[in-house]
Amino acid sequence: MRAMLRWAHADLRTHRGEALFLVSATAGIVASLLVAAALFGYATNPWQRVFAQSHGAHVWLHTGRTTDPARLADPARTADPARLAALDGVAAVAGPYDTVATTVASRGARAAVELRAAPARPPATGRPLVTAGRWLDPAAPDGVVLESGLAAALVAGPGDTLTLPGGTARALTVVGVADTAEPRYRPGERAGTVWATADTVRATPGRPGRVTGLRLTDGDDAEYAVQRAVTALGAGAVTDVTHWQQARAEAQGDTRLLGRVLGLFGLGALAAAALAVFGAISTRVRGHLRDISVLKAIGFTPGQVVRVFVAQHLAYAVLGAALATTAVQALGSRLPGRPGDAVGVWQGLPGHTAALLGVPVVVVALIGAATGLAAWRAGRVPPVPAGSAAAAAAGRGLSRPARRALALPGVPAPLVLGWHRAFGRGRQAPATVARLALPLLLITVVLGAWTTIERFDTRPEQLGLPAALTARPADGLGDREARALLQRSPDVLAAHRGLEVAALVPGQTGTIALRGLGTRQDPYPYTVAEGRPAAGPDEAVAGQGLLDLLGVGVGDWVRLTVGGRPQVLHIVGRSIEPGNGGRTVSTSLDTLRENDPALEPTVYHLRLRPDADPAAVRSELLRDARGRLDIHEVSGPADRLAALRGVAAGLIAVLALIGLTEVSTAIGGAVRDGERDLLALKAVGLSPRQVTAVTLTAVGLTTLTAAAAGTALGVPLAHWLIDQEGRTSGVGAGIAHGPTPLHLLALIVTAVAGAVALAVLPAARATRRRLVDTLSAVA
Repeated sequence: MRAMLRWAHADLRTHRGEALFLVSATAGIVASLLVAAALFGYATNPWQRVFAQSHGAHVWLHTGRTTDPARLADPARTADPARLAALDGVAAVAGPYDTVATTVASRGARAAVELRAAPARPPATGRPLVTAGRWLDPAAPDGVVLESGLAAALVAGPGDTLTLPGGTARALTVVGVADTAEPRYRPGERAGTVWATADTVRATPGRPGRVTGLRLTDGDDAEYAVQRAVTALGAGAVTDVTHWQQARAEAQGDTRLLGRVLGLFGLGALAAAALAVFGAISTRVRGHLRDISVLKAIGFTPGQVVRVFVAQHLAYAVLGAALATTAVQALGSRLPGRPGDAVGVWQGLPGHTAALLGVPVVVVALIGAATGLAAWRAGRVPPVPAGSAAAAAAGRGLSRPARRALALPGVPAPLVLGWHRAFGRGRQAPATVARLALPLLLITVVLGAWTTIERFDTRPEQLGLPAALTARPADGLGDREARALLQRSPDVLAAHRGLEVAALVPGQTGTIALRGLGTRQDPYPYTVAEGRPAAGPDEAVAGQGLLDLLGVGVGDWVRLTVGGRPQVLHIVGRSIEPGNGGRTVSTSLDTLRENDPALEPTVYHLRLRPDADPAAVRSELLRDARGRLDIHEVSGPADRLAALRGVAAGLIAVLALIGLTEVSTAIGGAVRDGERDLLALKAVGLSPRQVTAVTLTAVGLTTLTAAAAGTALGVPLAHWLIDQEGRTSGVGAGIAHGPTPLHLLALIVTAVAGAVALAVLPAARATRRRLVDTLSAVA
């Protein structure tokens, strides 16, 4: 045991840099995987916590509310949601609650809301969790409680005042803010929830309705439960349906994408690190054949040789994993942005301890397995003088192409000999190139993700976001007046009229967004990835999420239900739809008016000049409109994925560190090969500088081949992975944008220059060795 420890200690002193690289790479990989686990937990568990604590409903059904005395007097003609409690599979019912659709304003900001009647005590099912202030008090009839997403959009809290539309002097006072497991407020897409007393709801002008929540015995039966509920209430009675899966998916949002990215590249980095360890110990075995033979000659058994190699590298892995685990546990919550928030929340979740211990154990086990495979070769080295093996390696002659190249005039000898050392020595060269190409391939994929995010920011019109601003007119402002106000600014190129309504899919088990954008004379600039834009009557384009939901494709016809009326559309194209999970179908406003001539545009999508500042244009339009327009900047995926830039930078750093480890191994092998060739090279007249150039050429050509292979394979892989993520998220394929040729060239040049720079010192040091030392190395 003492001899094994002494040999391991001597080896560590000789290869300190390589050991530091292995420890740092392991630490980076473990930290990346732990943060990925935190983001996964952060994405799901906060919503799950709210759903469990609020005893949330799995399905929310929105129905109409009639005020006709004749219908109220005849129960058979009234859709009574209270009857849903008797359906099989329904464990509890929340409501029905009377609602009214209206808008509220606070400090100049307006929002579409659903004012919902609520009892004096929070209900048992679908109970809002008050996070600030208090619940409703019958003694304060004008008090309301805001859903937290709506409160954040209005910048409102307890004590603030909300005004109602229509010039009424009546105001509502915010008494509390609450979390809910229902889908949250989204400007222009989903109304926010405001809980109020029943008297306040009845006294508020707007579109009346009812909402009922169903808590099921089995949440996976949500769609079947909706079908039975629609049958019980009548197909025309249900106007909107939301599932708990939809609310959970919206709550997870882009944080789930961050977790996927970190997990995917963390596993890729883990594989690259395992291969780097395998290559490092394999190269060390080849370089220490003489030492291993001597160890066996003095009594070391093959098992002892294997154990000393495995124990040494496992120690590096355990040290790196321990450092990463300690750092994430102590400092992870201080990371900037969403990753820091995720780690802070994750540390309080039930599965935190298991992941904190399990991830490092898995990483160490994989590295140990890779090390054991390479160390097994060390145990097979025979206890005979190592000179025979070295001599065989050194005595392998030049290939015929190499000899012909040396005979050509003007061809530098170091270039030919470096190429021969890099690729003419058996199976080691392809293995080294493959191991070094893997981290470079993953870096190329990360750069592709980075470039795609930047494209969302710089070229949003190519990714389904041609409009930079949206404007909604106040009540009483006509279409002509609104367009005149919007087009007064010279920075506004076009103001496309639009309208969005909720539509029920066939079978009426879910709700999707049906948009009417532009007219046939003023078409909307869709971003079509497949098919063509909608131009004729009843033609539409749809997002990938809608096509997957309905199981249709481009060229099919679909039948939707809008306000109890059927709407048949011909899907002629697939558009890029970054919002609403791609569950959107878009047609022209003329097509919607053919079904309902009374429809008027409710939103205007503003396309600006390329050099215009959206914030400045918004301020100018708000000043000219004098409160008659509600204008917002369009939020794209680039805003929600800003944290991914930092994640990508961290991944590139981890992968570069793994690449440095493999480069260090390749340099060590090239230098050892050069020591064996030193006598022969000096005998044929090469100067010390030329001998050094041979080693540098071998390292540079190996790295160049690996970089070229990694980038060549990484670009199509990046396209496939990004488009696959776009397809599964509902946005749709066609959003991927690979790194520019300039970025790829910079990656290749940086890799080659870095490898050559690292090899200069050891190559020059090996050239200056005394001849007697060289003779002993090959003896």
